Amino acid sequence: MEDLLKEWGVSPEIFSMAIDWGMRIIGVIVILFVAFVLAKILQSKVRDRLEKSKVDKTLARLMGTLVRWVILILAFIGCLGLFGIETTSFAAIIGGSALAIGLAFQGTLSNVAAGAMLLVFRPYRVDDWVTIDGVSGTVYELGLFTTTLDTPAGTRYIVPNTKAFGTTIENVSILPERRVEIPVGVGYDADIDQTRQVLMDAVSKLDHIVGEPMVVLSGLGGSSVDWKVRVVCKNEHFWGLHEDIIRAIKIALDDANIDIPYPHLVVDGVGKDQ
Repeated sequence: MEDLLKEWGVSPEIFSMAIDWGMRIIGVIVILFVAFVLAKILQSKVRDRLEKSKVDKTLARLMGTLVRWVILILAFIGCLGLFGIETTSFAAIIGGSALAIGLAFQGTLSNVAAGAMLLVFRPYRVDDWVTIDGVSGTVYELGLFTTTLDTPAGTRYIVPNTKAFGTTIENVSILPERRVEIPVGVGYDADIDQTRQVLMDAVSKLDHIVGEPMVVLSGLGGSSVDWKVRVVCKNEHFWGLHEDIIRAIKIALDDANIDIPYPHLVVDGVGKDQ
């Protein structure tokens, strides 16, 4: 081996150092790979076990994320040890540089603090339908740094926790009941009392309505008499009942020969001879 190293012009010390550092690098790659796989598996296991134990989904997913980060941090510290870096010294350096690190990661730490406040005050939970900073969707996860929203269109939005905590949040899932309001415009020729009765009869026979429906005369528009039909239902029936009300109103108004105004476009053609 020494003769071969001499032919290559490499000293035994350099070769030994290269082997040593090469093994360390391979060890780091193996440790990180195993850590990432293990962290992912344990994150899923912890989350699923907590959810099966009837723990709140928001906390279950957060605990899964915390487990993942703990494993990755421990793996990172182990990799430092492979390169001969004393972890105690490393911790002391971080402690002494806390101010600099805090300033450098000000936005990240703010997200963590905002996430903690969201967990304390609970303006929304996993599976709630919310609107945050103009984005509407179902809460998939409240994490350490971000809130994840999924939309019916199959789009996933990632909202920083500082943005979520610092803006107005609309949560339509937090209360068990929700009001459906449908605006309706009819022609000025329609009788007021007849129209009210037709609208009331149309919605009164629908299922999933809580309490009595309301038919309100809301205004006189430029081309229509404006009404609002209001009913209350359970949250899970909102969109289905919303469609049923529109369908019932259209059929009822057609059967009663009550006109629904709509814009008309008149095209006046002028011939060349004129």
